[in-house]
Amino acid sequence: MLPDRPLDQSDLDPDPLVLFERWYSDAVVAGAVRPDAMALATVAADGAPSVRMVLFKGAGPDGFLFYTNYGSRKARDLQADPRAALVFHWPEMHRQIRVEGTTARVGETESANYFASRPRDAQVAAWASRQSDPLPDRETLERRFAELNEQFEGKDVPPPPFWGGFRLLPAAFEFWQGRQHRLHDRFRYGGGAGRWSIERLWP
Repeated sequence: MLPDRPLDQSDLDPDPLVLFERWYSDAVVAGAVRPDAMALATVAADGAPSVRMVLFKGAGPDGFLFYTNYGSRKARDLQADPRAALVFHWPEMHRQIRVEGTTARVGETESANYFASRPRDAQVAAWASRQSDPLPDRETLERRFAELNEQFEGKDVPPPPFWGGFRLLPAAFEFWQGRQHRLHDRFRYGGGAGRWSIERLWP
């Protein structure tokens, strides 16, 4: 069901991160399917755009966190051009949040601490996958996973040297709330941390 009242600027917070956390919590409480799923858009060295879904692993003043294989297409894109964009979409809430900014790698210790919290099979899978490279067949992947599972049997699985996190430091946010007759509410935050300005956009 669409919201029963428009979104007004008085409903917002001066700090977009505070509003993000409020909307994210609302999505979790409402039972949104995978509220932590976000689209990540990057651009390659030749200017070609690319987008995929990744899992959101937290946000704070230093940015929005996600993890990946550093050999993946997304990571190669970010190493060529650190600018990126995120989209959270919660259709159950008729809400969407866009975030634009610049990315940087997370430190090894923080990545290792998160890796240690992952299920063991996910840890082994991180070692097994040459993410984004051509794979001749499914059997090759399963065989590689089985071999590594045996190799690490009875041991802690260390983080791969080619795996870790990125943070996106926001330069702009947009909060979108659906309304009847396509008369949606859109508010954009610009200017960056500590100097945010807010403007309403046409839907």
